[in-house]
Amino acid sequence: MVKCNIMTKQTSITVVKLGGTEGLDFSAICRDVCEQLTQGRKLVLVHGGSAEANALGEGLGTPPKMITSPSGYTSRYTDRKTLEIFLMAVNGKVNSLLTEQLQRLEVNAFGLCGLDGRLMQAARKDSIQSVENGKRKIIRDDYTGRIETVNSDLLHLLLNAGYLPVIAPVAVSEKGEALNVDADRAAAMVASALKAEALILLTAVPGLMKNFPDETTLIRQLPQSQLAAASDAAQGRMKKKVLGAEEALKGGVSRVVIADGRIDKPISAALAGRGTVIE
Repeated sequence: MVKCNIMTKQTSITVVKLGGTEGLDFSAICRDVCEQLTQGRKLVLVHGGSAEANALGEGLGTPPKMITSPSGYTSRYTDRKTLEIFLMAVNGKVNSLLTEQLQRLEVNAFGLCGLDGRLMQAARKDSIQSVENGKRKIIRDDYTGRIETVNSDLLHLLLNAGYLPVIAPVAVSEKGEALNVDADRAAAMVASALKAEALILLTAVPGLMKNFPDETTLIRQLPQSQLAAASDAAQGRMKKKVLGAEEALKGGVSRVVIADGRIDKPISAALAGRGTVIE
C-alpha cells in the first residue's frame, strides 16, 4: 500500500471533475490525487458515471434514453425508474469504488452526494423540452434539476478535518426528492461555492478541439470572451463542459482546464496548462 501523507499548507482549493465516460484512467487519477495532497493542495472530486448507468440500465432492461434540448444540449431522460438505476450505478457503485481506490492509497476519502446534508439543492424542472425528428416534445415526469445552492460549510468542515470529499452528481429538491444533475455543471457550482482557484474537467479527449475528433486541432488557450463561439462549435457532451466552464468563471473561479484524463498524472498536467485553459 502506498501511503499518502496529506499536507495542509495551502488554503486554495482545486475542484476536479472526473468524466463518466469510458476511457479515463481512474487509477492514475487517484495516484495523482495522492501526490497533489502530499504537496499540500486541497482537492474536491466530483464524478460522473454515465457509462456505468448505461450498462446497468441495459442489464435491467431499461436502456438509457438521451434527449436533446432545443438549444442543442444532450442529457439523460430520467423518469423514476431511470433515477433509481442512476442512483445504484453512480452513487452506489462509482462513488464507492472511487472512494475505495483512494482509501487503498490511504487518502481519507469521504464519498457523498447532494442528498447528504443537502449538499447540493436543486430545483426540479416542471417540464423539459426535447427535439425528436425535428419536433419539440414536452416531458413532465423527469427527475432532473438545476443546482441552486451548495452547502459549502459542509465541504469546508470535511476539508478542514482532513477528508477528501468525493461527490456523486445527485442533488436534492426542496421537497427532498433525489434529482439527477449534470456532473460538469455540479462541479462548476461546487467550485464557485468554494471560491476555488481552479476547476479541472477531466475527460477522454485532450481538451476542446476546433475540428472534433482531430486531436491536432486542440485549442490550448480560450479567453472567456470566446466561450459562446466555442459552445456553438463543441460537439455532444463537450457542450456541457463549455457551459460548466462559463458558469464556474462567472462564479468567481480563476481558471478552468478541460484536460485529458487518460494520461499519467492528469491533474498535474492540467495544472501545468496541458489541455484547454479557459480564463
